[in-house]
Amino acid sequence: MKRVDDFRLQFGKKELVPIVIGGMGVDISTAELALEAARLGGVGHISDAMVNTVADRRFNAKFVKDKLRQYKFNVANTDKSMVRFDLGQLAEATAMHVGRTMEAKRGEGLIFVNCMEKLTMNAPRETLRVRMSAALDAGIDGITLAAGLHLGSFALIEDHPRFRDAKLGIIVSSLRALQLFLRKTARCNRLPDYVVVEGPLAGGHLGFGMDWQQYDLATIFGEIHRYLTAEQLAIPLIPAGGIFTGSDAVSFLEQGAGAVQVATRFTVSRECGLPQDVKQHYFAATEDEIEVNQISPTGYPMRMLSSSPAIGDGIRPNCEAYGYLLDSNGSCSYITAYNREVAAHPGVKRISVKDKTCLCTQMRNFDCWTCGHYAYRLKDTSRRLPDGSWQLLNAEHIFHDYQFSTDGKILPPPG
Repeated sequence: MKRVDDFRLQFGKKELVPIVIGGMGVDISTAELALEAARLGGVGHISDAMVNTVADRRFNAKFVKDKLRQYKFNVANTDKSMVRFDLGQLAEATAMHVGRTMEAKRGEGLIFVNCMEKLTMNAPRETLRVRMSAALDAGIDGITLAAGLHLGSFALIEDHPRFRDAKLGIIVSSLRALQLFLRKTARCNRLPDYVVVEGPLAGGHLGFGMDWQQYDLATIFGEIHRYLTAEQLAIPLIPAGGIFTGSDAVSFLEQGAGAVQVATRFTVSRECGLPQDVKQHYFAATEDEIEVNQISPTGYPMRMLSSSPAIGDGIRPNCEAYGYLLDSNGSCSYITAYNREVAAHPGVKRISVKDKTCLCTQMRNFDCWTCGHYAYRLKDTSRRLPDGSWQLLNAEHIFHDYQFSTDGKILPPPG
């Protein structure tokens, strides 16, 4: 019976344990979690989602406070088009987050940063260029392009001196998305170093419509694998979404995957950035509590716990402080939904918005509890303590369970 440890992810001459921990934002995939993956010989991700906010929290910076001070006069205005990010501060925050993570790195593994295209920040191209360039400047090992087609993203950094040195990859959920990306980036004369194939059971934003149940990861992975083989493109494929055990991972590795990407099981690790009480909600979740909804202003469906405080909350938009999802016109679908409910309920102090959520504020406050489909199985990975709570796990324990387990078994934590 083969184990994950019988395989290796190959990047040129470099061999890695074929386990990639996904980039869960906002600061759920912490630097500490990514550093553990790298120390253990795999690949860890940090996320640059709301990086100014993360830098403030971690390094006592004042990027959010400075932005709010600049635009405080506009708080009551429904028009947010004038609210902009200072690109210099954005680069500085990224340098802090990425640079200090890389300074602390030990071991033979790699650390990548997850960059969402849907973080449009009222200047989509300019802010994405700064985020990626600053991450490369700070020494990141690789960039994973996420939440978008990224048809122009390579071009934004093709003049960077590390464009051909760092590992660059993309997350796709269909063969068509990958073909579009390869076609549009062909003029850069640079292929992605890896492709994450994310299926419909993944956590957070999904690359599918609400018909996600009609798709499955194995079929999508097989289509892309056959295409790359036919085109003689030796690009490692990394399936993601619903890979809960080492045996799940081995089934893909035996079919030619370069590695697997996993995340949900690490939400209940000590290194994960979720507050301790939220981790207990994840442990306690039942299958019926895992839902896919459309409350994200990005337009993508999202998978989360139905008990997430973000669902139905009508908090005032905080674009002057945050504003990471403002499009190029300064709009966000939550602002539209919020203003509609305010107009419909005059004089009500705290309204409820059912169809959208203020994702910036809710993610910043850890009130949007995104998770993978199998989050209800997390209790099977731990043990109940005398006080009724569930024992938190070390990231190393979870990593090694993926790496060495067989027969679909999950190793419980030491008592």
